[in-house]
Amino acid sequence: MTSFADLLVPIAVLAVAFVLLLGLINMLRGGSANRSQHLMRMRVLLQFLAIIVIMGVIWWRAA
Repeated sequence: MTSFADLLVPIAVLAVAFVLLLGLINMLRGGSANRSQHLMRMRVLLQFLAIIVIMGVIWWRAA
């Protein structure tokens, strides 16, 4: 489980960063406001999931 947990945290953080960059690129290029808003909402959801994953890994390692 440790190797799985070691992979899960960076994947979660990279997913958040990727969606953030997509949203920023869309805004800078003057893309659709609806798409930017959708991407930023997805980013918030991914941040929540990343926090859950990180806290779960911390809990798992402490047990």
